[in-house]
Amino acid sequence: MDAIVTLTTDFGLNDAYVAAMKGVILGINPQAKLIDICHTIQPQNIHQAAFVLSTAWPFFPKGTVHLVVVDPGVGSRRKAIILRTPSADFVAPDNGVLSYVVQSFQQVNRKQTKLEPELQAVAITKSEFWRSPVSPTFNGRDIFAPVAARLSLGLPPADFGEAITSLTMLPLLRPYRAPDGGLVGHIIHIDGFGNLVTDIRDADLPAARETLIIEVGERHISGLSRTYAEGEGLLALIGSSGYLEVSLREGSARALTDARVGDEVKVSFT
Repeated sequence: MDAIVTLTTDFGLNDAYVAAMKGVILGINPQAKLIDICHTIQPQNIHQAAFVLSTAWPFFPKGTVHLVVVDPGVGSRRKAIILRTPSADFVAPDNGVLSYVVQSFQQVNRKQTKLEPELQAVAITKSEFWRSPVSPTFNGRDIFAPVAARLSLGLPPADFGEAITSLTMLPLLRPYRAPDGGLVGHIIHIDGFGNLVTDIRDADLPAARETLIIEVGERHISGLSRTYAEGEGLLALIGSSGYLEVSLREGSARALTDARVGDEVKVSFT
């Protein structure tokens, strides 16, 4: 069956882990189209994986299977899960890595979020779909990959285990209003170019963008640019993912500001 399976991991590019997973998938569904979203997630960085996944999965055709293996709890009692949404299926550990996916369909406001009816989740418990023996250190190859492959062949999630009604959620950062009326957001991702991606969305900002003052540490930016090539020095703009970003033309905003994920970014309205 000609289906798409994407892969997001923290396995890097110097070892054979990703290739082993792809080999398992192709052994079950030779016609699967395998697409790499990212394999250079920082080791065990669930927050980064959740965000990177959120910037890619909505652009794939309906019915795509998204396999995510960033799994600090591999071999432990954490659940392996399938999440079926109206748009796609996700195979992942139940450690919060699907938090942004769930948030795109419903409100997420607690560590364990009960799913709305349009979202269906299953704990992967039926071992007949796994490779045998299962390595306690490589569930990506022995559990997640064969399950994703069989999903791509059209098997329903219910075949793989027991239905569950809630998933583990990350404590996602959200912007808030400051006492002076400004908007305070947070850096939630730093991309490979050193751009600082915040949790402030385009819709959070007023129409008069030229009146904005964006503060990152001790630095101030007046107004929003339209592209990365405008202006000199630090600039702010709405990136392709729909979030406010701070960038440095032909440079790294991260290196210039020494900013880190979790740091605050304030937007004032003059």
